Order: sequence, then C-alpha cells, then structure tokens
Amino acid sequence: MQSLIYLIPLALALGGLGLWGFLWSLRSGQYDDLEGAGWRAILDDDQPGKSSNDSC
Repeated sequence: MQSLIYLIPLALALGGLGLWGFLWSLRSGQYDDLEGAGWRAILDDDQPGKSSNDSC
C-alpha cells in the first residue's frame, strides 16, 4: 500500500503529460492535412528513365 503513494501521482503526471502533448499537436496543426502525407508517399515525382544516381 505504501507504493500507491508514489504510483498514483506518477500515473496522473504521465496522463497529464500525454494530454499536454496531444493538445500541443492539435494547436500546432499536426492534424490539418490527414491525406496529404499518404498521397505524397504513393505518388512518384521522379521522371521515367532517370535514376537518382545519374550525374549527367
């Protein structure tokens, strides 16, 4: 039972830290464009026939 004196405030502090991180990410615009990053990973912007190792 003595360990609960330390574990309960620690759990509340970690929960508050997680909540603060989530609210910070909302305010900084992390969730503004949910589909853009996925499409950027799929779309191929390289020109055909050229590799990135060609120095010509």
